[in-house]
Amino acid sequence: MLTESPIEQITGIVNQMLESEPGFFCVSVKIKPTQNIKVYLDGDNGFPIEKCVYFNRKLYQLITEAGIYPEGEFSLEVSSPGVGEPLQLHRQYVKNIGRTVEVVFKDDTVKTGTLLAVTDNDILLEQTIGKGKKATTQQVLIPFNNIKTTTVQIKF
Repeated sequence: MLTESPIEQITGIVNQMLESEPGFFCVSVKIKPTQNIKVYLDGDNGFPIEKCVYFNRKLYQLITEAGIYPEGEFSLEVSSPGVGEPLQLHRQYVKNIGRTVEVVFKDDTVKTGTLLAVTDNDILLEQTIGKGKKATTQQVLIPFNNIKTTTVQIKF
């Protein structure tokens, strides 16, 4: 019988914890060799710091109760993925409709534009080509299987 790895066990605990919080979802779980557990969560309508603190406390207790690591022998960080982190999940794409994104294709070509729509299979990007009066906009349908990474671009 195969036993679950600590990452699989913790991911399962996170997903169970989030069942009662449908507006939030797990992006990824990572464990460093120092038993530093990093859990990246996000929310359909943002991820307020109060929820981050709440999930951190609850998750620490659940991990301790599950006996994956003895209390005091692991550290836990719960946060949202950083601003520069590529989108990983379909829900993250949906959450970012209307924002400017940079899409890197599998052949390393890059397109930047406004994320207009997301389906199960692709995204619709609107990009502006040229500047001033000569600028034109075009819409590009990009299948997920052609995308290497998509990153939200922050404008100041």
